[in-house]
Amino acid sequence: MHFHCYSWTGIGDDQRREGERRPPLPPGDLAAFRASPLPPMRTCDWLLKPADRIEASPRTVDEALTWLAERYRAAEPSFLHPAGEARIGLDTRLANARESLTGGVDVQWGIWLTAGRFLTLNTTCCTPNRHAPYPCPRS
Repeated sequence: MHFHCYSWTGIGDDQRREGERRPPLPPGDLAAFRASPLPPMRTCDWLLKPADRIEASPRTVDEALTWLAERYRAAEPSFLHPAGEARIGLDTRLANARESLTGGVDVQWGIWLTAGRFLTLNTTCCTPNRHAPYPCPRS
């Protein structure tokens, strides 16, 4: 197993456009889903997005955690509720992410930023992913 890391920062209210965030069922033409910049509703569906959306492809849990920590720290100055985030803390987030990724479970962090923006940080398990039998987007 390896991982793919994705992020999205945008206007938080845009996430209400759920139709763009769900691949078609039954599987059909994925063009609209793949073209949408919005993060998918299910973490595993990131693997259906174009490979150029992948920001990193860690081979180990430690590498994935490093990516998450770097992106979190870069966003800290823009947190809408820094005191609330401090109550959770990066250490707790990373400990939970380690447990999840080690067990083959995707990690998704969502954080409100200033000016109505929202940050999504995602690390998705790839080949295999326990929630969908998608091929690796880089194969």
